[in-house]
Amino acid sequence: MRLVSLLPSATEIVYALGLGDDLAGVTFECDEPPSARAEKTIVVGGRDTSGMTAGEIDQYVRSRLAAGEDLYTLHARALAGLAPDLILTQDLCRVCAVPSGHVSEALDYLGCQAEVLSLDPHSLTEVLESILAVGERTGTSGRAVRLVGELRGRLADVAERVAGCPRPRVAVVEWTDPPFTAGHWVPDLITAAGGEPVAGRAGERSVETSWADIAAAEPELVLVAPCGFHLPGAIEQARLVVRALPGVPVWAIDADAIVVRPGPRLISGVEAIASVLHPSAVPAPPPGSVYQVASR
Repeated sequence: MRLVSLLPSATEIVYALGLGDDLAGVTFECDEPPSARAEKTIVVGGRDTSGMTAGEIDQYVRSRLAAGEDLYTLHARALAGLAPDLILTQDLCRVCAVPSGHVSEALDYLGCQAEVLSLDPHSLTEVLESILAVGERTGTSGRAVRLVGELRGRLADVAERVAGCPRPRVAVVEWTDPPFTAGHWVPDLITAAGGEPVAGRAGERSVETSWADIAAAEPELVLVAPCGFHLPGAIEQARLVVRALPGVPVWAIDADAIVVRPGPRLISGVEAIASVLHPSAVPAPPPGSVYQVASR
């Protein structure tokens, strides 16, 4: 089966199921494993925002969406040329990837008969179920069941370690200019890590808010996990949070690796968050996962 992934989390799922050799096309953002972009055909492009501030990126996204323009470029002919059997995409967020409807329209126009599977989890449970769905569609159900079983086992281990510990109130900031609190599966990560999520809404979209509203939720700790950023970028945005919410401990986390992409590494996110919330009960995460940003 020839596969194409149109979102980074799907690429991670494909490799976790041992299907890397079957993957023909990826997006310009698929950086896990690091070799994916070099070895596969890039079928989705987009603007490089690495030199832009959070506010500049927000304005760019808003202006494109207001004009009815897409944030990503689907290289439709390159996609069709790969003759895929299954294309993995999403309809969860226009800011995150090409919607499945656009993909289907392009394939119809080009006469490509590939099946399109949209992965749209809203909770941590649904993320694990999406792994099972990919396994079913790719004939690797056994591998998927084993992988999900291992991930659930790691979640159970964290739950056992933090059982009986006080649950600190945790706000997760997904963007800083303007501030957004994280929704969808992210509050589930906090709960699984032994915290009480505040300011965000589990299973619902991330929403724009204000620093005053975040402060009013009385978080005991703020976790900064900006969508589209690894730890260095998260640290830069966390410095703004330190100034906006004085007196509250602020931690940056590698968002793209272990928080915002709905794939197997979310369980590493739970473990990393648990180590921050309950350092005496949970082992420290690998270097480069989290970083406490001190006030100046």
